[in-house]
Amino acid sequence: MIEWSEQHLMIRDAVRKFVEAEIVPNLEALEHGDLPPYGVLRKLFRTFGMDELGRARFDKQIAREEAAARGDSAAERESARAKKGESTRGRGDGLAMQLIPLIELSRFCPGMVTALGVSMGLTGASIMSKGTLDQKKRWGREILTLEKIGSWAITEPGSGSDAFGSMKSTARRTDDGGYVLNGNKTFITNGPFADIIVFICKLDEAGVEPKDRKVLTFVLDSGMPGLTQSKPMRKMRLHSSPTGELFLQDVKVGVDRLLGGSEERSKGREGAKDTFSMERSGVAAMAYGIVDRCLELSLKYAKERVQFGRPIGEFQLIQDKLARMVVARMNIENMLFRTIESAELGRGLSFAEASAMKLYSARAATEVALEAVQIYGGNGYMAEYQVEQLARDAKALQIYAGTDEIQISAIARDLMAS
Repeated sequence: MIEWSEQHLMIRDAVRKFVEAEIVPNLEALEHGDLPPYGVLRKLFRTFGMDELGRARFDKQIAREEAAARGDSAAERESARAKKGESTRGRGDGLAMQLIPLIELSRFCPGMVTALGVSMGLTGASIMSKGTLDQKKRWGREILTLEKIGSWAITEPGSGSDAFGSMKSTARRTDDGGYVLNGNKTFITNGPFADIIVFICKLDEAGVEPKDRKVLTFVLDSGMPGLTQSKPMRKMRLHSSPTGELFLQDVKVGVDRLLGGSEERSKGREGAKDTFSMERSGVAAMAYGIVDRCLELSLKYAKERVQFGRPIGEFQLIQDKLARMVVARMNIENMLFRTIESAELGRGLSFAEASAMKLYSARAATEVALEAVQIYGGNGYMAEYQVEQLARDAKALQIYAGTDEIQISAIARDLMAS
């Protein structure tokens, strides 16, 4: 794939009109945290039939798995292939259609992509890939259609990049076959408003060193006794993506909430790694939207802003900045095309590839956004000019979903192992 198709461009233009009509007028309210993003996102879903598509995908998967459970050999084979990722060939166009709205949202409100991605992409994907059939029926449909909001809780106050090694949240077995959960999670996207929470913790096992304990994943509902969701945290960036803390004090759950239905199937470490890979790939779409918008704004300003009797775009130093923005946009776009082409061929990105794409695109978006501020000069430092917001939002891409330093380690480990 070397360029967007005519159909892709039509979808892009339609989404762009929606963004300009529904998001741009509310940008200040979204940016100041006065307007949670979920109402606008649900309207986006209804407008483009994304809720119906999510419902159809859900129904198809459930029907296939139910047939496999009844002993349908063809359905069993298809279900097994799906779990192994062998039935993804030919999905490139579908992936492109998913990426385009993310790019367009990120041109104005990257935080909305974070809120959407964590709810559907992380929470929904965890449940639909690792859950039992009953768990998928119980929680999957409402997440995939955005009827309910999801959050994916792994980060803790003392953990950060060492998510598993420093994890202190625990699950203690009870005599009736259930569990009691305790712990504190922080920096949780959608945490304050989440209806469904994927909670990752360690099994409290006597005689087992904390670093060696099983990592388990549970699915929780808002309002459960002992579960407290904080108010949105104040932060530097992505204000349209509510972030909060979760506090669990003796939250009692049954095995029906253990993702996968058993400790052997929960596979918290493996599931989290798959989720990290998907999340890191999605950052490139956000970065592309930020870079594209910064270039558009910078080019317009370079033509209009006059200094020393000439538009600043005629000065070579400004031209150098604009040229580097174009190069960054081309590189990120080509990475997205490679991801789409890989999906078409049925080959997903490796963990190292996803990390490399995230590393480059996050750095490029931050550099481009800061150069846009520089082109605007004093105006670029003022909140009334959008480049100020985009510069703050771009920086977040170098921190969440794994810092730049973590991406470098992941890439290097893969290289050293080959």
